[in-house]
Amino acid sequence: MNWITLDSESQLEEIRTVSAQEPVVIFKHSTRCAISAMVKSRLEREGAPQGLNFYYLDLIRHRTISNRIADEYAVEHESPQVLLIRNGACVYDESHSGISMEELKEQLLASGS
Repeated sequence: MNWITLDSESQLEEIRTVSAQEPVVIFKHSTRCAISAMVKSRLEREGAPQGLNFYYLDLIRHRTISNRIADEYAVEHESPQVLLIRNGACVYDESHSGISMEELKEQLLASGS
């Protein structure tokens, strides 16, 4: 898994731009939460599909970015949480134990890839 660290609000515009060409996943991770650590580990073990960029947000260190993501994509903040971004819009989000690479792959196919 090649995480792209999300640590700047300016990267949100980058994500919006990139998502017009290929889908993007934002993984909001709490470094203080055992469930979040388990989900992150599970995603890394399952392996990412080709053509899908994964951004990693440490929301403890970057809570303002997390809040902006919630506002921009009209998705209630949760942790851990994944958002699938395509063409500048969130087409899927999930949290806690509902997060899996298999479900992301299915949503990727359902949203047009």
